[in-house]
Amino acid sequence: MRSIRRGDTGPAVSEIRSILAGLELLADREPDLFDESVEDAVRAFQQSRGLGVDGMVGDETWGALDGARWRLGSRTLFHSVPGALVGEDVRALQERLLEMGYDAGRPDSIYGARTARAVAQFQREVGLVQDGSVGPQTMKALRRLGRKVVGGRPQWLREAEAFRQSGPNLVGKTIVIDPGHGGGDDTGVVVPDGPLRWTEADLVFDLAARLEGRLAAAGMRVHLTRGPQPAEPMSGSERAALANSLGADLLISLHLDGVASPAAEGVATYHYGTGSGMSSTVGERLAALVQREIVVRTGMHDCRTHAKTWDLLRLTRMPTVRVDLGYLTSPADRERLVNPMFREQIVEAILAAVQRMYFPVERDVPTGSIDVRQLRMALAERG
Repeated sequence: MRSIRRGDTGPAVSEIRSILAGLELLADREPDLFDESVEDAVRAFQQSRGLGVDGMVGDETWGALDGARWRLGSRTLFHSVPGALVGEDVRALQERLLEMGYDAGRPDSIYGARTARAVAQFQREVGLVQDGSVGPQTMKALRRLGRKVVGGRPQWLREAEAFRQSGPNLVGKTIVIDPGHGGGDDTGVVVPDGPLRWTEADLVFDLAARLEGRLAAAGMRVHLTRGPQPAEPMSGSERAALANSLGADLLISLHLDGVASPAAEGVATYHYGTGSGMSSTVGERLAALVQREIVVRTGMHDCRTHAKTWDLLRLTRMPTVRVDLGYLTSPADRERLVNPMFREQIVEAILAAVQRMYFPVERDVPTGSIDVRQLRMALAERG
């Protein structure tokens, strides 16, 4: 859908205003005008939900607004096929189940089979009918019982244990590299530079292809979400579905940024996380490793790591990060990013971060100390 923005009018704007007013983010005065107050309210909503903050209502923001209507207990929840129930009430339920020690998976706001199984397990333990749905009796039991898991966040314990059991070697593990944008007119950020024209889609595909070769040489099974010139663009949810279908162990999405100010520069890395503090904590660790390795090895400005609920991060079943590798609109960043040797430095940094991801914490090494050439040499010696 076309993003709804300031100046727009009509029924869709009325619906947006109504939802924002219900969330106490807006005084609903002009029922069908997207004015400055609506834009500010949308920004506040996006910030609170870990979405990209632009003040416009696109697909992801509309989906989040639509789901925000629901509060846990305001409707009966159940597993529906093919159209799963989606909403803030589902996410609140998933977080509650995780706190109580039930494996509802990532709190993705989707009432799927895994959430239904966790509800049925809870119902069995408290003596209710095991139908996997959340009606008044199940809600009463959920409110009555307290937190069961102590000593760490339960999803961290599960994900960390899975990584511990997988061992430190990269050989045989599956990684998906996602070059952002691409397809049709989706070129991402575009910056003319004298007679040249640099596009985000082209530069991140070059980075992805280089990274594919390095990771494959280290023994990993590598898949790219797109080729150099795809016919159609892919949404974040489609990229997540592809990675899930491949059974990937990790996903790394590569992007560049662009803003009006040429002074903005630096690298930032994003992992899945909600405003309430629930997150893919193995994803957090991967994001931190990628961010630190790139900053130390390239000298780029450190824009730190951040939790977001973008579809690509929320819907993947494996630890996933998105790396924004600088601003094409920054003369300083652009000069480095268009240099193939600098892009090799970025690739080496990500490769080092992936290797460190699989080291046990007690065997981790200082940032910037891994010689990625040794990874290829060790694999060749084993071969």
